[in-house]
Amino acid sequence: MRFTDFNFVDALLEGIAASNYQTPTPVQEQVIPPILSGRDVIASAQTGTGKTAAFLLPVMNQLLLHPVTDSVGTLILVPTRELAIQIAQHVEGLSYFTHLSSIAIYGGSDAQNFVAEKKALQLGADIVVCTPGRLIAHLNMGYVNFKQLKFLILDEADRMLDMGFQDDINKILAHLPANRQSLLFSATMPEKICALARKILKNPAEINIAISKPPEKIIQKAYVVHEPQKMPLISYLLKQTPYKNAVLFCSRKQTVKELTRSLKRTGFTVEEIHSDLEQTVRENTLSAFASGRVPLLVATDIISRGIDIDTIDLVVNWDVPDDGEDYVHRIGRTARAEADGTAYTLVSKADQRKFGAIEALLEKQVEKAPVPAELGPTPAYEPNKRQAGGGRFKRGGSSRGGRPGHGHRGGNAHRDPSNRK
Repeated sequence: MRFTDFNFVDALLEGIAASNYQTPTPVQEQVIPPILSGRDVIASAQTGTGKTAAFLLPVMNQLLLHPVTDSVGTLILVPTRELAIQIAQHVEGLSYFTHLSSIAIYGGSDAQNFVAEKKALQLGADIVVCTPGRLIAHLNMGYVNFKQLKFLILDEADRMLDMGFQDDINKILAHLPANRQSLLFSATMPEKICALARKILKNPAEINIAISKPPEKIIQKAYVVHEPQKMPLISYLLKQTPYKNAVLFCSRKQTVKELTRSLKRTGFTVEEIHSDLEQTVRENTLSAFASGRVPLLVATDIISRGIDIDTIDLVVNWDVPDDGEDYVHRIGRTARAEADGTAYTLVSKADQRKFGAIEALLEKQVEKAPVPAELGPTPAYEPNKRQAGGGRFKRGGSSRGGRPGHGHRGGNAHRDPSNRK
């Protein structure tokens, strides 16, 4: 099958060719036809399956065939700024040879951006990509014009609900015309997503292209270690593993900050990204990372679903994520666009049960790689054994290798949302 088989308008086909899209992915083959026919859609599909183009292309085609004036034509709701920017970039590329207008609207931008956002929402834009909180701020001021809205798209809907946007979504829905086409995309389909789908979708086409397991081409290895062994092991792995772009994921913002400082002291060119940083700083950091000026990035899960850089060939989990879906999303940042990739996970004694649960989800044992002998003896891997104590690493100071002092979320510390992302 080829994109010409969908009978897209010529200007859109030019954008597809210029974006170097060759043949449709499975999710595109299954999602595009029902959207073109006017049906609502609920699709289980993760980042990396081509889902963004799967909903953008048919929506853009219909907007070109049936233009909307003096109103927002399409509203795309997403959970994070990074994803909003990423989708807006896709729109810009695909619509290059068309007259379609678009804008990304998200929190953290300056007053000048707010004026541009207001103009687009008040006077009209073909495609608006928006985070819920920022849209609520505009809605509260009373000038948002959704009178002729044709399409509502919820991308990564499960993530939005996990982040607490349910009330915001309900408020936004109250401002939208009932006569619209609605599309919902989610990596997982828990009951709360099904309930949301029942509320906003009418007789939807149901499509399941979810990847519950990482691609086989990703080389996965786990290192079972004591907490104080993590920092010297990280340094060893980064020096021994060739990479073009690498991401180190941590579950806590404080760990990101401490690990970044430690790696810089060790001589690595590295930057950090988390929600404490200003949006412009985060954008500049991602730009430097994507261009290769900064080859190493330490990050929270804020980018585990919202970054799409084909040159990432190494992912390291400083700690084990809370659930298997997060693990799949983290390591799925590598081995994109048919490239190969490697994923390492550091498993402390206190995280063994969580990693065992992830292996159960994967339905396979992840290779336990040997730790260099000079780092000392390591724990046995016993994921079914309840570990005594929290396993919190005591701060040793920079004289002992500059170890991050709080790399492990001991006890119930991980339940404090203020220190995540």
